[in-house]
Amino acid sequence: MRIRRAAPKDVETMLQLIKDLALYERSVELAKATSEQLLENFFCDAPSVFCDLVETDEGDVAGFAVWFLNYSTWTGTHGIFLEDLFIKPEFRGRGYGTALLVHLAQECEVKGYKRLKWSVLDWNQPSIDFYRSLGAEALDEWTEYRLYGEALSSLASSGNSNES
Repeated sequence: MRIRRAAPKDVETMLQLIKDLALYERSVELAKATSEQLLENFFCDAPSVFCDLVETDEGDVAGFAVWFLNYSTWTGTHGIFLEDLFIKPEFRGRGYGTALLVHLAQECEVKGYKRLKWSVLDWNQPSIDFYRSLGAEALDEWTEYRLYGEALSSLASSGNSNES
């Protein structure tokens, strides 16, 4: 297998993987990314989000990892937040997901990042079992929050932020 950074020529493949992930996560209606957005965000002069593709020996894309840097005030260092990890169903159980996580862990080690974090849906037991088998710890004392859509717009328009 081979892991490589996605290139502009991979945008349609990335978009299909995003749609496949949304289908798996039962959220197809929320997957609204476009090819134009992926080109603009992943392949600009100074991207802040990255995509690594894992390929079979024959060159077929088996899956991807989409990630970006975060920062820990406690460690004083960056880390990686893994936004999406997805392996096509026909390639699961062959080590592709593990290889992508090893690749990101190595990126952390090389760059001095102290954390590799991600979220997993609480019903996704196969992924939870997989992550635990690698030594990952669930942060059960933390609850993730998100503002999205109308709630985000409503908060943004609710008043002044005292910024000049």
